[in-house]
Amino acid sequence: MESIIKFRDVIKQLLTEYSQYHYRYGKVESQVIFDTEHDHYQLVRVGWEDKKRVYGCVLHLDIKDEKIWIQWNSSDIDIGKALVAHNISKDDIVLGFHPEHLRQYSEYAIS
Repeated sequence: MESIIKFRDVIKQLLTEYSQYHYRYGKVESQVIFDTEHDHYQLVRVGWEDKKRVYGCVLHLDIKDEKIWIQWNSSDIDIGKALVAHNISKDDIVLGFHPEHLRQYSEYAIS
């Protein structure tokens, strides 16, 4: 349970930090979504760039099976390296956006 609490704290810290990076144009807001009951965490951008609607998930992480699952990363941030820099073991990180049969080639956990 102690590791889950640490995972939550690190994920919240990183997503909050990344939410401070401003979108390049328009009136676009960064929103952090923390569902600590079900352990789903997201950074979402929402707003308008001129007359174009901007909406999308930038980062999505889950905690499941006592590991951090990186479900989506549409940023140039290497969130895996950021987690490791916060003393999260690579064995506790799963690249959920990769098919299971390819995860063995990453430096992170398979599942």
